[in-house]
Amino acid sequence: MPRSTAVILPGTGSDEVFVRSVFAGPLAALGVELVAPPPPPGDAVVTGYLGLLDQWAETLAGPVLAGGISLGAHLAAEWALRNPERCAGVLVALPAWNGDPGEAPAALAARASAELVERAGLDAALATSTAGVAPWLAGELDRAWRRHGDGLPGSLRSAATHRAPELHRLGALDVPVGIAACVDDPVHPVSVAHAWAAALPRASVCETSLAAFGADREALGRAAVLAWLRALTPGARS
Repeated sequence: MPRSTAVILPGTGSDEVFVRSVFAGPLAALGVELVAPPPPPGDAVVTGYLGLLDQWAETLAGPVLAGGISLGAHLAAEWALRNPERCAGVLVALPAWNGDPGEAPAALAARASAELVERAGLDAALATSTAGVAPWLAGELDRAWRRHGDGLPGSLRSAATHRAPELHRLGALDVPVGIAACVDDPVHPVSVAHAWAAALPRASVCETSLAAFGADREALGRAAVLAWLRALTPGARS
């Protein structure tokens, strides 16, 4: 297994606190250092994250293990396509779409959330968005959305309109890619994860569930890391 530092990006409206809760333990078990940058402000979230990956790749001695959750996973794959020689692999957790976001559930949710925050204010938007959801998710949303502050709507819209790598482009990404998916997640359909894996030359998918994820955030990180370890074996697919 190649030694590396992992730079992992959060998803839409999320933050580095959540990334650490998912990936710190599984990566530490492999002796891989985790870098989890905080979200850039407002509508600079996409360009900001890509720039941060560039900065860390220039700073670190070896190739970067890039990764992310949802939007962060899209951006990590996009960066890896541009920088294959600086990339040790990609950890993809919960990919939400490929190519144009269109009517993808995660894109629709982000756009609706941006409109709700602008129309009703952050407190009312949080009350609506967390009603009936699992307590752990309500707590994550409350912390992360408040940290984004006034830039939250712009960040949500930027994420909801950003193209993920098209499937035909993923065929050029010849580095090991580990993909984690929740089989019962309607916002990040498991079919998207398997479509990514089928398009990639060296990829594996490891599935978990929202119930397991809710009980133990590291379940998602372990799935992504296990899939990446499997993808290190030439010709391995699952």
